[in-house]
Amino acid sequence: MPASGEVPVTNMLLYLMIAIAPTAACWTLLRLPRLARRLRRSTPVATNPPIERLAADLRRVHRIIVGYGPGTPMIRRTGALRAYDALLMQACRAVDVPHRLDQLPTGTPLEVERLRVEESLMSAGLVIR
Repeated sequence: MPASGEVPVTNMLLYLMIAIAPTAACWTLLRLPRLARRLRRSTPVATNPPIERLAADLRRVHRIIVGYGPGTPMIRRTGALRAYDALLMQACRAVDVPHRLDQLPTGTPLEVERLRVEESLMSAGLVIR
């Protein structure tokens, strides 16, 4: 028979193993889906929309801007032009065309830069009109 000091320690270790093992196994099983999602998420995801969608949006917004008549409110024109500029900037990032659309003040310099960017995008092969 073992010494009296060893029995309680051995019994305590056995009790801890019996109590902790199922808990640890259940905890591991519950965490497996989260681990699988985290591993799946590590694949690269495109952050920009496809270039075809950008070109279609540019054509659509350009048609809207050209179609505005003389009685169109200024806020509508300004909103459409800002949306068009945002689409132009996204397209420039997608095809690596330099632009200064976000740095210029509203007015003639911005209009000239917008025309330059449109021509650069068209020469890069993007059909925007």
